Amino acid sequence: MTSYILRRLWQMLPTMLGVILLVFILFNWVGGDPAYVLAGKMSNPEQIANIRRQLGVDQPFYIQLWIFIKQIATFDFGSSWSTGETVANVIKTRLGPSMTVLIPLTILETLLAVALALAIAFVRGSLTDRAVMVACTVGMSISILVYIIVFQYWFAYKLGIFPVQGWGDSVAENLFRYSLLPILIGLAVSVAPSLRLFRTFVLDEVNQDYVRTARAKGVSERRILWVHVLRNAAIPIITHVMSNLPALLIGAFLIERFFSIPGIGREVILAVERSDFPVIKAITVYVAAATMVFNLLTDLIYQAVDPRVQLK
Repeated sequence: MTSYILRRLWQMLPTMLGVILLVFILFNWVGGDPAYVLAGKMSNPEQIANIRRQLGVDQPFYIQLWIFIKQIATFDFGSSWSTGETVANVIKTRLGPSMTVLIPLTILETLLAVALALAIAFVRGSLTDRAVMVACTVGMSISILVYIIVFQYWFAYKLGIFPVQGWGDSVAENLFRYSLLPILIGLAVSVAPSLRLFRTFVLDEVNQDYVRTARAKGVSERRILWVHVLRNAAIPIITHVMSNLPALLIGAFLIERFFSIPGIGREVILAVERSDFPVIKAITVYVAAATMVFNLLTDLIYQAVDPRVQLK
């Protein structure tokens, strides 16, 4: 196990270097000269030269690349061009609100979709099965913007059950008041595609030989689904869930924007609008690193769920 983890971590290095090089090229060659962005429209050559010297973009490209690598290693990307706030503080303060919404949303979505997929598989081929699949298709066809507008109008404005917008300083207040409606909208949007996918995983296992053997031994259909089938279908389900986890780092930007949640997703949108390159570069690199780490964790969870899986 230890040797496998060390080998995977070593294999991440060239991938990470490739990501760093790609981001560096995109922002330094394709993105244009940041000195002109910072200087604004009313600038002169002296101001441009001074800003270029302060940013280090007047140095050779290999020196700029080394500076960029040191920024990543030390978690120090300097300050935001638009607000002057350090990028490290931007990520630290915006990550909490995003996680407050997206962690409960991911857990509830996974548990609900798995439970419904097993329940639908129990009555597979019936009218209920077809009706649920039609409802999922209709739900997937509706834009998240429609869900946000309708839910805000009815549950917040008309019924007054939830606040329309807002965010406080208390974690409990944010979790049980301000994030409830965003979580409800997220569930309405995400459960349908997850249910359809998980149902496919479950039905792929239902017709396997070990299921027919269990039925021949007299095992109940409920136990077959919830014990035997679920354990084998867990592998692709884990793959799907873990592959979506890096998206938690950038948040559901539309939900954060409409509900004024000061999260990472909202910050990314603002950074793009302002051409705030330090914030965009930092989040891009760290999401790439998180993706590789989550892929490693996925392999480790495989073996925990199914000891037959060998890590080589």
